[in-house]
Amino acid sequence: MVTWRSASLAAAAAAVLAVTATGCGQDKSSGYSSGNGQPVGNASTAQQPGDNAYGSSGGYGQAGGAESSAKQAGQLTVTDSKELGKVVTDNAGFTLYRFDKDTASPPKSNCEGDCAKAWPAVPADGVTAAAGTDPSALGSVTRADGTKQLTIGGWPMYRYAKDTSPGDTNGQNVGGTWHAAAPDGKKAAAAAAAPAAAMPGLSVRKDPKLGDVIVDARGMTVYRFKKDSAWPMKSACTGACLEKWPVVAPVDKADTKGIALKGFVTFNRPDGVKQQSITCWPVYTFSGDTKPGDTNGQGVGGTWYAVSPEGKLIGAPK
Repeated sequence: MVTWRSASLAAAAAAVLAVTATGCGQDKSSGYSSGNGQPVGNASTAQQPGDNAYGSSGGYGQAGGAESSAKQAGQLTVTDSKELGKVVTDNAGFTLYRFDKDTASPPKSNCEGDCAKAWPAVPADGVTAAAGTDPSALGSVTRADGTKQLTIGGWPMYRYAKDTSPGDTNGQNVGGTWHAAAPDGKKAAAAAAAPAAAMPGLSVRKDPKLGDVIVDARGMTVYRFKKDSAWPMKSACTGACLEKWPVVAPVDKADTKGIALKGFVTFNRPDGVKQQSITCWPVYTFSGDTKPGDTNGQGVGGTWYAVSPEGKLIGAPK
């Protein structure tokens, strides 16, 4: 989107634009720190898998009330979530969370009062490290009420009131500050997918309706405006028009694939914006295209059309 810097500039640009580029009829002008945390060893009092760690309600914060919120976590486990990756759970399968407003070095909980009712602290006593994890990552922090809260990697651990069944992760990203805990106390996160290969600055996509069309580095369809001209190179798209039809920024010839390079020059617009041209025609994208593959600009007003690899209008009446 282009922003006009002054009223006089907008007035000057409102006229048909003459540009400067040779060859298109233009002039040549152009690690965990424990802090106050205390290590928690493998406890001999860990509950056995299958015990209800949240009282009779099967969750906490309902029938279990305050009693259920103080239940020991027992034998920790690590579950694999497609969305979140590796997540720490207690012996009953309930997710453990961490709070961005806490600190890990030194460990400190900033969830008290009503916050602690919704996010009860996990007691530090009676905890056994999950199989395959580092027991030394477990620790404790003394809360304002004097109780000891479990920490992992220095981060205080909590449960969430609205998790009522094992495996629930209703607390994930609540308020943008609560996150399921990974085995090292960091935020749980699925492994990043391999990045897609970078697209050239301009290339060709086969559209099911239009055939071969030129697209930019984002995969967005490239268009031409019938009211423009190539010789001399001029643009009739100014002002509000450019808000709907942003210019394609200059692209290096080496960063193209499958398109015509004759007349592939930079269009130096009078407003100071540099625009790519193909076969000397200025090219644009469309603000109404929201994702790669969209062709919502095709045929708009009978004047805007997608561009072929040869730089021609696709589907325009002759």
